[in-house]
Amino acid sequence: MKNIVILISGRGSNMEAIVRACSEQAWPARIAAVLSSRPDAPGLKFAAAQGIPVGVVDHRHYPDRASFDKALANAIDAHVPDLVVLAGFMRILTPEFVEHYAGRMMNIHPSLLPSFPGLHTHQQALEAGVKVHGASVHFVTAALDHGPIVLQAAIEIGPEDTPETLAARLLPCEHQIYPRAVRWFVEGRLRVKDGVVHVDPPEPQLLIALAASDSPSDSPSDSPSDSANPVDTTGARQ
Repeated sequence: MKNIVILISGRGSNMEAIVRACSEQAWPARIAAVLSSRPDAPGLKFAAAQGIPVGVVDHRHYPDRASFDKALANAIDAHVPDLVVLAGFMRILTPEFVEHYAGRMMNIHPSLLPSFPGLHTHQQALEAGVKVHGASVHFVTAALDHGPIVLQAAIEIGPEDTPETLAARLLPCEHQIYPRAVRWFVEGRLRVKDGVVHVDPPEPQLLIALAASDSPSDSPSDSPSDSANPVDTTGARQ
């Protein structure tokens, strides 16, 4: 039984998706804690309602990034984590912190990495004129929004898309790929060779989801649904 600690800074919709998937799919894991960098993060209420231990390490109480990271690591390690999951955790972490959790910390980023790291990814994609956008689950390294990619989701960009419509169409995909990637980890199915993540036994590591002409069935505030019609690269339903 593996312990998962999830870090949030806000609502934590990806955290909710992971918590639900862990319970409904009976993973060989438990959500040991949900920790936030903000005491007012709405996701803390959801986690507490599920009986999950919650905690706050408020970055405003620390004079610098290093001291905050040390306090955060102490709070995480109290739950003896096998995996640390960043789910909308809006703090840049020091290289020392990242090294401490090397190979056992995941993040999700709303772009097809290595394209468009950082903030405002949907606007970046529109300004670049790319025709495909997406989200990536990756192992965290010291380089911001980089690291071995576990799983990606791709959506087509249409001429009428805005940052808001891309976010609305992409979020249900995030809610599918992040729990899947975490499940692969807790099942011991991931290996990294020469910076590339492999799944054993193999499964598609790309989710092709809504076309630009489709309407999203889920808004950013809704929970994931099969009606998003995702298909993988083999054409099989997810």
